[in-house]
Amino acid sequence: MSLFAIGDPHLSFSTDKPMDIFKGWDDYVTKLQKNWNNVVTDDDTVVIPGDISWAMSLESAKKDFEFINNLNGNKIILKGNHDYWWTTASKAYKFFEENEIDSISVLNNNCFFYGDLAICGTRGWFYEEDRGEHSAKVFNRELIRLETSLKSAGDKNKMVFLHYPPRYRGYECREIIELLERYEVRRCFYGHLHSESHKLAIEGQWGGVEYRLVSADYIGFKPVTVIL
Repeated sequence: MSLFAIGDPHLSFSTDKPMDIFKGWDDYVTKLQKNWNNVVTDDDTVVIPGDISWAMSLESAKKDFEFINNLNGNKIILKGNHDYWWTTASKAYKFFEENEIDSISVLNNNCFFYGDLAICGTRGWFYEEDRGEHSAKVFNRELIRLETSLKSAGDKNKMVFLHYPPRYRGYECREIIELLERYEVRRCFYGHLHSESHKLAIEGQWGGVEYRLVSADYIGFKPVTVIL
């Protein structure tokens, strides 16, 4: 039983948003399916930190979720900035049940336990979103969600999955980094960065936390091992 991570699949089976038009994304769905099933077994778990589907509603995301559901293993998903279909966890679970999608769980104001570890996380924040009072409310909500997730882990060793990078070259979100350090998080995985933005990624140890970028195109559309 192993734990993997891969972010930003950007699926679009029911919407006209093909990622193949971007450099490095040619035939990406085929690559993702093949690589995923080559390394992940049905006993494993994969965390997908955001940008699951381009769909605008749960109903229009059905084919995307069916694709994910049919991949090997259990999946834990969290919200990305392009997940416009996202409503609430309860509505997602109701939709999954109605459509016999049985291998996907939602990380939102909670955590999941994996042996002696706790899987925590939320979408996070990004400087591009800083656009006034409304943005401040959203940001504060993300901080609350992250801390709620961390608190729910109790005294377990914690790892965090975010969609937005909490730090990269030229920027850091001190409020989120402070939470990671205060709750003694040792590993943080994030997505969001694509193409030329890969150069901005900060990986390795910073302030006692190990950071790693897991955007699908950055890792070759192959889930990376978090724990064997």
